[in-house]
Amino acid sequence: MKSRDTLIRLKRFQADEKRRQVVQIETMVSEFERMAAELDREIKAEEAKAGITDPSHFAYPTYARAATARRDNLRGSADDLKIKLEDARSALTEALDDLKMVEVLEDREKANERILAAQ
Repeated sequence: MKSRDTLIRLKRFQADEKRRQVVQIETMVSEFERMAAELDREIKAEEAKAGITDPSHFAYPTYARAATARRDNLRGSADDLKIKLEDARSALTEALDDLKMVEVLEDREKANERILAAQ
C-alpha cells in the first residue's frame, strides 16, 4: 500500500513537471511571435521613413536589414519550439495516462479492502 502511494505521488509529480514544460514552451512561442510582430512593425516604419522597401536596394536602411534578420531568426526559433511543444504535449498526455492508470489501480485496491473488511 505504501509503495502505491509513493508511486502515485511520483506520477503526479511527473505529470505536473510535464505540464510546466508545456506551459513554458507555449509562453516562449508566444513571446517569440510577439517580438517578431513588433520587429515587423519597426521594419515597416523604417522602410516608410527611408522611402525604400526593396532590401536589395543599395540605400535600404541598415536597421531594417538587421531587424529582418532578427525577425526571421525569431520565427525560425518559434517554429522549432512548436515541434518541441507537440512532443511535450505528447509526453504530458502519456504522463496523465500513467497517473490515471495508477489511480484506478489504487481505487480498485481500496474497494477490495473495503469488501474484505465488510465480510
